[in-house]
Amino acid sequence: MKVLLSHGYFLEEDPKEQEVMRPYPTLGLLYISAYLNEHQKTHEVFDTTFSNKSKFKAQLIEIKPDLIAFYTNLMTKVNIIELIQFIKQTEQLSNCQIVLGGPDITYNVENYMNAGADFLIIGEGEQTALELVNALESKSDFSTITGLVFKDKKGIQKNPARVKIKELDKLPLPNRAAYPIEKYLATWKNAHGESALNVSTQRGCPYTCKWCSTAVYGQSYRRRSAKKVVEELAELKTTYNPDTFWFVDDVFTVSHKWLREFHAEILRTGLQINFECITRAERMNDEVIQLLKESGCIRVWIGAESGSQRIIDAMDRRVDINQVKEMLIKTRESGIETGTFIMVGYPGETVEDIETTAQYLVDALPDYFTITKSYPIKGTRLYTEIEENITQKPEWTTSTDREIDFERKYSDRFYDMAIRNIYNRVKLERERKAGGKSLKTHAKVFGTQLGMKLLS
Repeated sequence: MKVLLSHGYFLEEDPKEQEVMRPYPTLGLLYISAYLNEHQKTHEVFDTTFSNKSKFKAQLIEIKPDLIAFYTNLMTKVNIIELIQFIKQTEQLSNCQIVLGGPDITYNVENYMNAGADFLIIGEGEQTALELVNALESKSDFSTITGLVFKDKKGIQKNPARVKIKELDKLPLPNRAAYPIEKYLATWKNAHGESALNVSTQRGCPYTCKWCSTAVYGQSYRRRSAKKVVEELAELKTTYNPDTFWFVDDVFTVSHKWLREFHAEILRTGLQINFECITRAERMNDEVIQLLKESGCIRVWIGAESGSQRIIDAMDRRVDINQVKEMLIKTRESGIETGTFIMVGYPGETVEDIETTAQYLVDALPDYFTITKSYPIKGTRLYTEIEENITQKPEWTTSTDREIDFERKYSDRFYDMAIRNIYNRVKLERERKAGGKSLKTHAKVFGTQLGMKLLS
């Protein structure tokens, strides 16, 4: 049986992604590929990142897979739907069955099945994918495969959830050899002056933020041993030699015990690396900052999402904004760059909350920060809370959850103005710290503040 693994991220066809120009290999897909290899299951992998839809469609007709597995997320959903339709409408691919996995699948089962998928894998995919391939090869029953959704004469059947993998060290490393990793590194180098490669050390997140999706790994915490992680880093440095590593974990410093073991292993092996990671303020302290620095950390993203404690509490973020600010400042003073994430437009947020957020950023002055207008992802508690107040829900097959909107206190124009105001205020403070204020930036701050006032 011909099995093909792929995804729907096409860098050259996405103007926004070309502006960002930070592509990473899809580790989830490469973990599945490695798992199939470990069990002697022949398959091919097609990385769409540096291809385009026309070339990929031609490749599908040439390969004529019996089963194609797509990794699917918010960013790639619309492309995946288009590819499903192409496969179902192309005579040469009439025998091809489609299986989807990834974070967007869990809470959109009926939609994806009705869009043409033959199977869905809910949660972690390694074991379910292997069992599905075995069942198709032997033409056996699907009803015993946990974590699988399929159709029969009775309609859509959703099997019981699969038990999460506990011993992550037993999983093979991602099959990065299946991807043109050098192209990823060169793209990064050309765009940013340094290359980067992603690594996963943990699965799941134990925290309860209302806006965050835990569709694949669940609200859990499972981790590979520090020894195994350092072995992987050493292998990647020898093979690809990236300038930096990006740890994709939700909260890298969640376990101080693990971090101490990681630090000790880095020092024991003498491995010299640079890396950046994400964490939470309450899982940072002076010791953690020092451990990170000595291990090679060059940048830490410490989440806050708002500078208003009232909004942070509404998000069930369970963190003190003063602690976030303190850790951003202390980490930056230690020589590690800092970043943070901000949302505007969260339910119940007022002008005063946005003003507090702007002042928080001015005070903390992280090296990097991103701002987005909040949006509800299906399956999250935020989505449940605002579902009755949704004002815009475009056609599912041609849109994503990012385009869902709900009743907010202010207009879209107001939030656009608020985002510009926050950026300008931080820029003005940086100019002041550098020894002067730009009249142009000062005028922008005044203009956006006036705009917010008029629009509120």
